Amino acid sequence: MARHALRTTAHLIRPLIAQKVTPLDTKLRIGLPKGSLQEATFALFRKAGYDFRLSSGRSYHPEVDDPEIALLLIRPQEIPRYVESGILDVGLTGKDWIEDNGSSVVEVAELNYSKVTRGPIRVVLAVPNDSDIKEVSHLEGKRIATEYVRLTERYLAERGVHAAVEFSWGACEVKAPDLVDAIVVNTETGSSLRAHNLRIVETLLLSTTRLVANRDAWNDSWKREKTENIAMLLRGALEAEQMAGLKMNVRRSDLKAIEALLPAMRKPTVSTLSDPDWVALEIVVEERTVRDLLPSLKRAGAEGLVEYRVNKVIP
Repeated sequence: MARHALRTTAHLIRPLIAQKVTPLDTKLRIGLPKGSLQEATFALFRKAGYDFRLSSGRSYHPEVDDPEIALLLIRPQEIPRYVESGILDVGLTGKDWIEDNGSSVVEVAELNYSKVTRGPIRVVLAVPNDSDIKEVSHLEGKRIATEYVRLTERYLAERGVHAAVEFSWGACEVKAPDLVDAIVVNTETGSSLRAHNLRIVETLLLSTTRLVANRDAWNDSWKREKTENIAMLLRGALEAEQMAGLKMNVRRSDLKAIEALLPAMRKPTVSTLSDPDWVALEIVVEERTVRDLLPSLKRAGAEGLVEYRVNKVIP
């Protein structure tokens, strides 16, 4: 099974190796996470201005409307290694997999998104609810199943604990207590652990998605600028998810009172109208404030209030 997985990966990577040795290397080779984070990643790139298309549900090479980019869908666990080796120039992966692989890559940007929330995921040590294991030291001589073998082994070694750590192809939750004493898994909400009657003993790592670059690619001026542009647009798209734009008409005599109500990133844009007694005001605010803000603005004299979605916010 493992050999088959390696052959499959090699088949996917081979076209990128060929691109890497092309004399006119004019594409930025980007690895995108296949699996649970795939749709959230595609949605983020679309919001950043990139149109992705898959020829089929089984395609590993998405098409994109930027001729300077070559994309490959691959498991996020593998992306740090292929970026470090230079087969990929850039990749999106989790901090957890960078740490597990021990990969030497440039962390270009932290992108706070995941498949459910915008918060970080946690890599946790979990045991059955009725287990006697209450802390890491209680794992001495025990068995642990995880996808994070190297990360777990380092964590135990740093605490002087000797335990058997075995690799699991996922579904770790079903292995405790029948096959192992504990598991190390990532969790976003903890719901899967609770559903399997597991409790968290310790958190090994907080992880967010990272845009990472190969060190040689980062030293290439064209690839670095291209990567920085992508990072800026992705961050702008993420920032905009929490923001909303507001437009309104305001009497000049009410302008100071209106401005005092606005929790703005910057001072609002104020434009003169044909009626000298009125101005048009426009501003970007946190979306969560709009519900309470609109009635207050209306009572303070604002008229023609319009709320609109913001696609990107770049400070």
